Amino acid sequence: MFSLKKQNGYRLWVFVSFIMIFFQSCNTGSKSNEKEIETIPFKKSTAYFDDFKYTGKDDFYNENTLPDSSYFYNPILPGWYSDPSICSNGEDYFLVTSTFSYYPGVPIFHSKDLVNWKQIGHVLDRPEQLPLDGQRITEGIFAPAISYNPHNKTYYMITTNIKKGNFFVKTKDPFKGWSDPVWLPEVQGIDPSFFFDDDGKAYVVNNDAPDGGSQYEGHRAIRIQEFDIKTETMKGPRKMIVNGGVDLSEKPIWIEGPHVYKINGNYYLMCAEGGTSVNHREVIFKSESVLGPYKPWNKNPILTQKHLDSNRPLPITCAGHADLIQKKDSSWWAVFLACRPIDNDFENLGRETFLMPVQWDKSGFPYMTRENEEIPRIIKMPGSTRVKKTTYGNFSITEDFTDSLLPKEWVTIRGDGKNLYSLKDIPGYLALSCADVNTVELKTPAFVSRRLQHHKFEAETTVYFEPSGLHEAAGILIMKDETHQYAFTLTGNEKSPKILVEKITKDGREILTEKNLETGEKLFHLRVISNGLNFEFQYASNASEWKTLKTGVDARYLSTANSYGFTGTNIGVYATKKRVPLIKEEMVE
Repeated sequence: MFSLKKQNGYRLWVFVSFIMIFFQSCNTGSKSNEKEIETIPFKKSTAYFDDFKYTGKDDFYNENTLPDSSYFYNPILPGWYSDPSICSNGEDYFLVTSTFSYYPGVPIFHSKDLVNWKQIGHVLDRPEQLPLDGQRITEGIFAPAISYNPHNKTYYMITTNIKKGNFFVKTKDPFKGWSDPVWLPEVQGIDPSFFFDDDGKAYVVNNDAPDGGSQYEGHRAIRIQEFDIKTETMKGPRKMIVNGGVDLSEKPIWIEGPHVYKINGNYYLMCAEGGTSVNHREVIFKSESVLGPYKPWNKNPILTQKHLDSNRPLPITCAGHADLIQKKDSSWWAVFLACRPIDNDFENLGRETFLMPVQWDKSGFPYMTRENEEIPRIIKMPGSTRVKKTTYGNFSITEDFTDSLLPKEWVTIRGDGKNLYSLKDIPGYLALSCADVNTVELKTPAFVSRRLQHHKFEAETTVYFEPSGLHEAAGILIMKDETHQYAFTLTGNEKSPKILVEKITKDGREILTEKNLETGEKLFHLRVISNGLNFEFQYASNASEWKTLKTGVDARYLSTANSYGFTGTNIGVYATKKRVPLIKEEMVE
C-alpha cells in the first residue's frame, strides 16, 4: 500500500488538509489510501514515485557466509563499475570507474582500509565537465585514471571523452569537488593515466596508434610523453614504448589501460591486453628508465582467467584492466575488472570491480594469478574490520526521495535531466515529467536509474500517474542500451488505463503483454523479480494483492553477450510522452 514519507520539507503553500494527513500518518504509522492521495496536488502527465526499493538475492552470498569481520566478498563494487583506478595519499584511498554516457560521470569511492568503501560523489558532476550530447550509451567517458601527486598535494583524474578527446581535472580535496576540464589535444587515443616521478616530473602514458599505423585489426601501441605541471601542457616528444603488446609476432590486440609505477628503483608498466571479453588479461613490463626501453616479463600474463575450463562452477571471466596500490603494511593489492556470467553464458551486471592481493615473483615482477588459479570470491584483509553497511554481498536499499538531491548511486543519461525531474515539486516524491524524448534517442530522457548489482533481485516502486492517453507512459525501465530494454509502464487515460510489459528493440517497441485496469485507478505498485535467467513483472493497485502481469521474460536479451557494449544494465523510473514506435501499427487515441 502507498506510503507517505517524512515530509519535513513542506512549505506554507501545502494545503492544510495535506498537513493533517501527514501528521496522521506520522502519528499512527498507517499508510494513506487512494482518497487521502487525492488531496495531494499531483499534476497530470507527471509521474510521482513515492519510493524505490532494491534487494539483492544472489544464492552465493546466502550460501557462503563470511568467516569473520576481516573478510570481504568479490566483487567489492558489484554492477558495472568497470575500469577501476585507485590512488592513495598515504592515509586515504580513492577509487574511480567508467560511466560512459551516464550523468554524472566517474563515481568516486573513499576507503581507509580497502575493504569498507563509500561513494562520496562523482568527479564529473557539472555539464561543463561532461559534454555527452549525441553519444551512445557505450560511448562517453572511458577508463578514468586517478592519481595523487605528493609534490603539490593534488589529485588528478584523467580520462577520455570518446567524442571529444582526452582531458584531466584536479582537486586538493576529493570531498569538495573537481576543477573544470583541461583538454590535452596532443594526447590522441584513449586510456591516459598520469605518473608522477620522484624527481617531480610528470608523464602521461596512454593507448595510441603504433608508429607506421596498424598492421592488423586491434593493433595498438602504448606511448609516453612528459607533462609540464606548471603550464599543464604536454612537452617533448611522444614516444612509443610498447608496440602491439607482449609479443608482436602473436598479433596481440587492444593493448590499453596503461599505468606506470616506480617500485624499488625500477619502473613498471602494466597494461591490459586481448580486449575486454573472455581473452582479457593483464601484462607487465619493466625498465630502468621511465622512458624505456620496457621489457615484458617472460611469465606474462600476470592476471587472466581466459584459459580456464569454461564449465567450472561460478566462473569469473574477462579479468584485466588493473591498477596497483600499496598499503601501510607494505602489502600490495590490485583492483581490476571482471565479469560473473551465469553458467559462463551471460550476465546483466557488466564488468565489475574486484580486489585481490598482489604476489611478487623472485625475479621482481608482481602478479595476481598464476597458471590455473581462480580469482577468489572471498578474501581476507588482515587487520581490517568490515562495517555493517558494505558495497558488496546481498543488500537492500530503500530510496524515499526525501532529500533535495538524487542518491549518489542514481544517474541520468547524457545530461543532468533537471528539467525533467524534481525532488521539490512535492517533497518526498520523485516527480518525472512525461518528456518529449524516449530512450532510443541520443538525448536526455526522463529516466532516472541505478545499476543492477545482482543476478537475482527484486526492485519495487510506488507511483501515482494520471496519463492523458496512449502517447504517455510511466513506470519501471530496465535498460542495457538504446535498443535493448524492457518497459513496465502505465498508460491510457482515466477512462481506459492500461499496464504493459514491452520489449524495446532496434526495430521498435513490441508489446509482450498488456492489461486493462479499473477505471480511475492512478496509484500503483510495480515490482520486477529476477531469478537471473528471467524477469517477472508484478503489479498491485492501492489496496489489492500482488498480481503477476508477465513471467518468463528473457534476461539474456539485455546482456552484453547479446547486445555487446561496455556497460551493464540499469533499472529505474521512466516517463515519456513520446513512446517508441510499435513494430506493428497501433491504434492511438
